Amino acid sequence: MKRLIALLLGFCCIFSLLFSGCEGQEAAGSSSAVPAEVYTKYQAQFFNSFDTIIQIIGYTETEEEFQGYAAMAEEEFLRLNNLFDRFHEYEGINNICTINQNAGVAPVEVPEEILDLVEFSIEWYDQTGGQTNIAMGPVLNIWHSYMEKYAGGSPDAVLPSMEELEAAAEHTDITKVQVDRQAGTVFLEEEGMMLDVGAVAKGYAAQMVADLLYEQGFHSFLISAGGNIVTKDAPLDGIRAKWGIGIQDPQKDSSDPNASSAEVVFAVNEAVVTSGDYQRFYMVGDQRVHHIIDPDTLMPAGYYRGLTVVHEDSGLADLFSTALFCMDYDSCRAFAQEHDLKVLWIFADGSVEYTDNLLPQLRDRGGATAAIEQ
Repeated sequence: MKRLIALLLGFCCIFSLLFSGCEGQEAAGSSSAVPAEVYTKYQAQFFNSFDTIIQIIGYTETEEEFQGYAAMAEEEFLRLNNLFDRFHEYEGINNICTINQNAGVAPVEVPEEILDLVEFSIEWYDQTGGQTNIAMGPVLNIWHSYMEKYAGGSPDAVLPSMEELEAAAEHTDITKVQVDRQAGTVFLEEEGMMLDVGAVAKGYAAQMVADLLYEQGFHSFLISAGGNIVTKDAPLDGIRAKWGIGIQDPQKDSSDPNASSAEVVFAVNEAVVTSGDYQRFYMVGDQRVHHIIDPDTLMPAGYYRGLTVVHEDSGLADLFSTALFCMDYDSCRAFAQEHDLKVLWIFADGSVEYTDNLLPQLRDRGGATAAIEQ
């Protein structure tokens, strides 16, 4: 998909998620003893990281204080983007792209953040039954090229051949991704291998940035990075105790500011991460061909239109939302129950299901509100 289209779609997603769920529902109050009038709500956004618009909404005493935190967030997002980028090299650093370029050649010394992300991803590969494989790069690279080519719409759009995909899948063995902590290196043992951390990197980075800002003293904010929302403490408006996050209705036009949400989730100190088939895709005739690829079929997963995970960690929520999107409903529900996950499913017919533990946080189906309990 062309970068400009991705940015515009990302903005539509954020607009729907934040403003359908935030203005009038987004914000939440604070139980803090500090008077709400001491704090003012500010927001900022930037466009230079993870191929999406990143937005920060938060409460500080002065605009100068908020802008300082926003600048810190932008700088950190950009740094992490450059580390986790599989398409581009950057002067003075070894990143995911560098690792891929040295597949079958030599281990690559990389910063600790990459070692952590790769080990994190390998750990969860087995625990998700192989549904999140960062070694799927060769297959995902094929799909990426087709989406780039046909994203603008074309009557000649086609699917990759299964022969092409299966040949690429021969180079996706995650056991051949070697991490040497002592040497600080990552090595892809086989030529033709390629890491793609897209299923986890954005959520992982959003959590890192949120934790950094919190450590620096920013204690009332929300970060939106595409479909990844991270909340820290309650909004300091003296009215509400939680943030309200609107879940986009896949059946509605995301560019319509009046489009209603499929549901609103109230959360605080949690991440709300959504995977869906409606943001990055191209059309082959009447078939929507989206970017979430089932590692078993090598084709776009077809179980849901959207799937949302609410979890205390954005990196895990991002990973889970992708993994669950590639599971049939019975398997998905069993996995969610086993790991005590809060999940909401949106199906092709527009119906919605959710786990019991999420119900108390849902506005429409659970009657939840953001108001401070008196």
